[in-house]
Order: sequence, then C-alpha cells, then structure tokens
Amino acid sequence: MIRVMLHNPETGTTTTGGIELISPWRDSKDLLWVDLYAEDPATELAFLGKEFGIHKLAVQDAQRDRHPPKFEEFEGYYFLLLKGLSKASMGINFETIQIAMLVGERFLITRHSSESRSIEQLWALCLSDGRVFHKGLAGLTPRLGRMVVNRYLDLLFNIEANLDTIEQDLLLQDPSNDQLGMLTTYKTRLRIMLRTFNYHEQIFNQLRHNKAVTVDDLLEHEFTDTYEQLERAASLANLYYDLSDDLINSSISMASHRLNGIMKVLTIVTAIFVPLGFLAGLYGMNFENIPELHFEYGYYVLLGLMATVVVSLLTLFRIKRWL
Repeated sequence: MIRVMLHNPETGTTTTGGIELISPWRDSKDLLWVDLYAEDPATELAFLGKEFGIHKLAVQDAQRDRHPPKFEEFEGYYFLLLKGLSKASMGINFETIQIAMLVGERFLITRHSSESRSIEQLWALCLSDGRVFHKGLAGLTPRLGRMVVNRYLDLLFNIEANLDTIEQDLLLQDPSNDQLGMLTTYKTRLRIMLRTFNYHEQIFNQLRHNKAVTVDDLLEHEFTDTYEQLERAASLANLYYDLSDDLINSSISMASHRLNGIMKVLTIVTAIFVPLGFLAGLYGMNFENIPELHFEYGYYVLLGLMATVVVSLLTLFRIKRWL
C-alpha cells in the first residue's frame, strides 16, 4: 500500500491520496510524505529509485527484517532506520518492526513491513494540525522518534507494576514455577529492549549534533528531547532488568532455603532412627545364645533405652540450634 500526504506551507492545507499527488508536488513548493506499507520489495525498489532517486542499498536496508537501527547520509537526503513496536504489541511478549525514514528537504518517505501505531499517530496528527509542518518535514523525524519510544515506555511502566506484584507475592508465599518462568521472560525481553535502546541512543546522540539533520540547530532541541526520552527508557529497562535478575536470585534462594529446611528435618529423622534401627536389628538376630534374650524385663529396658536415645538426640539438636 502506498499513501501520500501533500502539505502546502503557504495555505496550510493538507491533502491525502495516492501516487497521483507526486506529479503536482514536483511543480510546487509543497511538502510530500509518502508512506509505504506491505508493498512488494521489487516494486518499492523500482518506485523509490525512479521517483526520488533513492539509493538501492538504502532501500534494501529498509526492507530487511532484522537490520539494526542505523543512520546514513546520502546526497540530498538521509536514511534513518528505527526499530518500533508492532501494532499488536501490548505486553512483555512484544514484536518489533523496522521503521525506515528517508528524509529530504521537501519529501519524507516512511517504510514499514507491518502496521505501526506510531506512524498512524503521526499521520493523524499531521492531518488534524498543520502546525506540525512549521519546521519542515525534518521536524517529523524527532517527533516520530518520541512516539516510538513512548510506546516502549508504556510497556516498561506495565512491567514495573507486574514486577512489584511478583515481589509482594514472593514476600507472602513461596515462589512458584510460574513466577520464576515469568521473571525469566521479563529478563530476556528487557535485555532485547535494552539493546534496542542503546542503538537508538547512539543514533539520536549523533543526530542532535549533526547540523545538516537539525537544519543548522533549528531542530536541536527536538532531537535532544528524543535522545533524553531514550536515555530515560534505557535507564528504566536496565533498572527493571536488574530487578528481574534480583527477583530470580531471590526466588532460587528462597526455594533453596525451603529445600534446606526439608533436608534438615529428614536428616534429623534419619539421625534419630539410625541408632534405633541398630538396636532393633541387634536384638532381632536369630542366635540362640543372646544374654538378654531370656531377661524378664528386657523388652521394657530396650524401649527405655530407645526413648533415652531419642530424647538425648533431640536435646542435643536443640542445644546446637538445629531444631
């Protein structure tokens, strides 16, 4: 799908349509935004090369499913590749999509392989408020970056609430396998998120000091604001990653402590019954010549001896604070 937005800076009017808007754009001073979604790769490559002279390698990078975020300058435009969240991503099992931006003085091209809420949000904002274009199409780049990171922040705040709940549950009850599995999932997904933030941080730190991108510092504040949002998101992701790791270690420690308590009880029971078993085995042997065999009170003496052994061992364990 190819959709086109045409904005006239003089009148403030915005028109949407298809590729038929490209021809009138060439003969005017209007601003053009072309959004590509789920198009055939070969068709995209031919279209962007023919209509805008986009370099083949930039298009191929945009079409890759697992290319890391990057920034690259070309003659007359620059290429920015971000890793956003898919439209359906609402929880910790999120999926990422590639959001490519090709930004020139009078054109903006966005390309994504599946639906993006951030793109939709920015598209709707441009239609409802023409003032979004007051700093040109280049001003949409940091704005889209903030929208992308804000979706990540929503996920992080949700993770924070879930981690607090798990932490409270661990204090009130023994850890369960479900909790440990969930914490492991959080740790894994947060590591992925943190790696994405680190890529984005490096890129926007580079962008905010690039005079060509910031239009001679006109957009420096906007790019800096997006960079600071990414710093905040990376800091939170790192914090929750460490918290997940601490809760996993706490869960394992609590489970080990509980197992040690069980093993201690079993060891004490074994230590008590070993001498009792020895006495029972000793006088259970079938030898005719056993001195105590015909002793009238031998049974009661043996029971008393066994009771004495049990009491003595329990007393010793209490003194040693093993009980």
